[in-house]
Amino acid sequence: MRIKFLFVFFFLVWILLLSRVYFISIKSNRYYEALAKQNMIKKEWIVPIRGEIFDRNGIPLAVNNIGFKIKIAPHLRKGKRIDKVIEQIVKHFGELNATKLKKRYLAKDSPYNHDYIEIVQFLEYERVLPFFTEFSFIPEIKIEPAFKRYYPFKDVASHVIGYVARTNVREAKIDPIAKITGVMGKSGLEKYYNSYLEGELGYKKIKVTAFNEELEVLEQKDPIQNRHLYLSLDMRLQQYIQEIFKDKAGVVIVMKTNGEILAAGSFPEYDLNMFVNGISRKKWRELITSLDHPFTNKLVNGLYPPGSTIKMGVALSFLDSEKITPHTSFYCNGAIELGKRKFRCWKLRGHGEVKLTKAIRESCDVYFYEGSLRIGIDKIAHDLRRQGFGKKTGVDLPNEFIGVIPDKEWKMRKYHIPWYKGETVVSSIGQGYDLVTPMQMARYTALLATGKLPVPHFAKSFIDHDYKEKYFDVLTPLQKKMLPTIRWGMYEVCNHPKGTASRHIKTPITIAGKTGTAQIVSIPQDEKRRMKEEELEYYSRSHAWLTTYAPFENPKYIVTVVVEHGGHGGSAAGPIVSQIYNKMIELGYFKGYDLEKK
Repeated sequence: MRIKFLFVFFFLVWILLLSRVYFISIKSNRYYEALAKQNMIKKEWIVPIRGEIFDRNGIPLAVNNIGFKIKIAPHLRKGKRIDKVIEQIVKHFGELNATKLKKRYLAKDSPYNHDYIEIVQFLEYERVLPFFTEFSFIPEIKIEPAFKRYYPFKDVASHVIGYVARTNVREAKIDPIAKITGVMGKSGLEKYYNSYLEGELGYKKIKVTAFNEELEVLEQKDPIQNRHLYLSLDMRLQQYIQEIFKDKAGVVIVMKTNGEILAAGSFPEYDLNMFVNGISRKKWRELITSLDHPFTNKLVNGLYPPGSTIKMGVALSFLDSEKITPHTSFYCNGAIELGKRKFRCWKLRGHGEVKLTKAIRESCDVYFYEGSLRIGIDKIAHDLRRQGFGKKTGVDLPNEFIGVIPDKEWKMRKYHIPWYKGETVVSSIGQGYDLVTPMQMARYTALLATGKLPVPHFAKSFIDHDYKEKYFDVLTPLQKKMLPTIRWGMYEVCNHPKGTASRHIKTPITIAGKTGTAQIVSIPQDEKRRMKEEELEYYSRSHAWLTTYAPFENPKYIVTVVVEHGGHGGSAAGPIVSQIYNKMIELGYFKGYDLEKK
């Protein structure tokens, strides 16, 4: 029995020894062979050139300046060789700081790094070229091509175009291409279309020696690059709007009724190149603390009470309920009383008997007060949301806000208190909790003009395909039937002697529209005479709206304007809208339109 046990024991020992020999000689060989290949073969990424951005006429809006970057060989600490190499660079480029360059070098230098270390990200082509040959004979220095984003128009359309800047740690984890390139889009279209514009990395697999000397290229894949983006923007119109909006804060959107945006400005703008080159703390503080909010993209992040511009959408809700018709009349004596509170019309003595067309034309508040109490907030809110408010428009800009269209459920969910009738009244004229973005307003105006709700967009075409327009059919059959009545009221706003914008519209184009005065401070109940806007402190004045479409007979274009703290929509925004349409005539947008007849 003992002999059998010894035989079994020796057998197991030999099995273990043979297994270990097999693992060391065969299995481990594959592992170390893979390591050896990694030591022999180096993979280098080929960085793609970022696509450029152009307007509809091929004018460049975001381009790549050509230059060079400077790299230094690793492992130069011994004998302070690094100081001598940096000195050779700095003597030709006095703007570079030797201390900062060395700090940058030491942060990446280690015994395990065998790649050249980048210490200068970009120098202009003309600056480096005279010294290129000299640097080529210094083995510790490597000069490589580099590209830096440049925005030729500086602050024009800055919120639309956006900018690129250095990638941070979080972004590098999300975007592997940005980790290699070192830059990515931070705002505007540069951010929205970042994955398209940045292209795709290429690579080279290179056979190297133990000293990292290249022997041969084993495999190469070219990067996918120069993915250019062509916009619907017309920079001629955009620049003109920038000029006429100088020293004002607010928003302008010029859009085709199919959603194609011809011009869009969020004012004040800022120079995009500040961020590419590195913005100072002082300038950054100025931007983020200014009361005019130059760093906010008001096109999609500006939330404003819509004021009376919402009245056409509310009127469609009235008509759809079938409790009110175009011939329903309400009497306006200047106010209504609800409980212990008086809700006033903007016209102190009232408008008298008011039907729908007159209510839109003269912007009678009492008509909408009375109608809203008959219909109720839930129906109104439901219809306004269908018309595109309280939701994203889908425009190709990042971080779009949805705004607020309130109802009973919304208030209970947010504040845990019930809805009051007085809140229905103020919501019916675009005040109270109501908040919309200018992009939503432009889109809603297109809906009123055509009966279809478009998706606004800046992209017109890419390298491989054109942008496809999108529409939504959101109106009920009855609302579609009533649109001509709504449009006629908007026509009279701009063309009837009593229209709220007619005195301020001076253009040969027949336009239709609606003014709005969005209050940002409430009026005390005991104030019998409403203060004029010009009597208020500037930042207490109402925002001025005017949203329009043209030509009235065959709508093709939308012009929506918000003048922050401008007071009345007609007087503040009317002249700006007129100038924009007149410029569009000059640029040929109304070819074939009978201006003489108008």
